[in-house]
Formats: sequence, C-alpha cells, structure tokens
Amino acid sequence: EYVCAPEDTLAAKPPGISFDEAAAVPLAAVTALQGLRDKGGIQPEHKVLINGASGGVGTFAVQLARTFGAEVTAVCSASKVEMARSLGADHVIDYTREDFTRSGQRYDIIFSVSGYYPLMAYRRALRPNGRYVMVGGKGAQFFEALVIAPLVSKFGNKKMGALSAKPSQQDLVFLSGLLASGKVKSVIDRRYPLSQ
Repeated sequence: EYVCAPEDTLAAKPPGISFDEAAAVPLAAVTALQGLRDKGGIQPEHKVLINGASGGVGTFAVQLARTFGAEVTAVCSASKVEMARSLGADHVIDYTREDFTRSGQRYDIIFSVSGYYPLMAYRRALRPNGRYVMVGGKGAQFFEALVIAPLVSKFGNKKMGALSAKPSQQDLVFLSGLLASGKVKSVIDRRYPLSQ
C-alpha cells in the first residue's frame, strides 16, 4: 500500500516504536501538542485540566502537560481512572460522579476533547488569564466554541476558543524525541485489520 503526502509534513518513525504506536502520533499527539502549547500557552506549574483524558488526543494531552511541568487533572469515566493515573495525571475526576465546573477549583488551561459542558461553565472553572481550548465536538459545543467563545473572550481576561490542528514536520520531530525517550507513549485501545 502506498500513499502520497507532502514531504514537509512527514518525519521518520522513532526507533523502538512500533508502526501501531507511530500511527497514533500525527493526528492525536500533534493535536494535543498544538492545543496545549500553541493555543493554551502552557507553562511549568500551570494547573491544567484535560476533559476527555482517556481518548486518543486526551491520553497524549495528559502526558504532554506533565512533560511541560504542569499539574494535571484528568477527567474521564470510572473505568479509565487508573489508566489516567498511569499516564501521569496528578488528579483524576470521574465525570459521572463529579462536575469539575462546580468544584471550586480553577485552572490555567482547560483542554476539552469532545466533552460537553456549557461555555460559561468552562469559563467559571478558569483562573484569571486562563484559557479554554476545545478540540472536536458537535452541535451546540461546536457552535459555542466557534461563534460565542470569541465574543466571550473580548470581555475579561479569560480566552476561549477551538483548535484545528495543522500538519507539522517540526511538531512530529519534537514528539518523536519524546516517544524515543519514553517520556510519552501511544495508548492503543484496539487494533483493526485493514479490511475493517
């Protein structure tokens, strides 16, 4: 099987990483990296909440936030709590038992991967100068992030918006180093034959 792709969007697979593990990186890990670093402005000791921490983008986001020196809170279902902890989350919230937007905790970055709460609930959970970054989503969530969030961001010091990741050779090379060193790993939920 062959495919054509622009050379400037590709990078070599890191040694010691399987093709399965490498396959998750170009979309999921690049999205997490660009969301936290570029859109979120992550800094050491930031308090970062990852809503949807057990999916493809979320598992990379938890690990990358830790790599950047942040204090990480992962939000996922009860069945994924231990996995989120094993990836380096400092705190894990089971979303079926606790609404983090009403806990009183405030975060420098809320990185939400297809997890829906009203936009103003996310805003309430941000610290002053905090940033909300939405990835994925549908319906009301998508509308709020693309249309209402930029308007809300004009008033006050909390920035809110959506991310559309872009292919980047530079980001793949950066992530390749983290994968090769073992600081970040791909979490494979299941594998499918090509026919599926």
